[in-house]
Amino acid sequence: MEGEKRPRIRILADGPYLVGGGVPLSEQVITPDGNGYRLVPGRLLARTESYALCRCGGTKTPPFCDGSHATNGFSGRETASRRSYEDRAEIEYGPGLDLLDDDRCAFARFCHREAGDVWEFVEESDDPHKKREAIIGSNECPSGRLVAVEKDGRRIEPDYAPSIEVAQDPENECSASLFVKGGIPVESTDGTTYEVRNRVALCRCGRSKNKPFCDMAHVTTGFDDGHSEGRA
Repeated sequence: MEGEKRPRIRILADGPYLVGGGVPLSEQVITPDGNGYRLVPGRLLARTESYALCRCGGTKTPPFCDGSHATNGFSGRETASRRSYEDRAEIEYGPGLDLLDDDRCAFARFCHREAGDVWEFVEESDDPHKKREAIIGSNECPSGRLVAVEKDGRRIEPDYAPSIEVAQDPENECSASLFVKGGIPVESTDGTTYEVRNRVALCRCGRSKNKPFCDMAHVTTGFDDGHSEGRA
């Protein structure tokens, strides 16, 4: 990856994510905020031009790869559909706003707002306040599962610069996935590139059945990288 200028994530077979192009890396803690959630900065992580992030869940130097995948029997076989988001997603129609939903949930819970959830707000989106809450909640979905759509067909996306966030989830006593933002290409082990999206969540516990994407297995298996308490 030496000399690589553009942000990119390359997946190694049964190995780590190789990140090039100087992508900013941070730890973020999923934190309750009233009846909703927000991200709070966690530990400071070293910033380098390129780095390798663990995806087997066994590293002793999280979030970075330490070679554990070579000895712990990790299978990183990619099983995610290559169909486009548009082909996978179902649409919910509301009076003032529609919602695309492809069901790729990372259990980050930002779709839950102070007064309800995104789906409820879409159903009542003739109310300007509820429409705005639906847009905020869908935009904050780190997996890209939810996309708000204006009635004229225009999709609403937040303006993210390329970045990767290593998520912690103290409320669920686990470490969460990698929140990849800003349209960073993710290259498969076979050399093809997954559909480039503004937001995706990549598995780092090693147990997703939808690799490389998160399927919230970190919650059901209690994955803990040693920093799940989320202390800065």
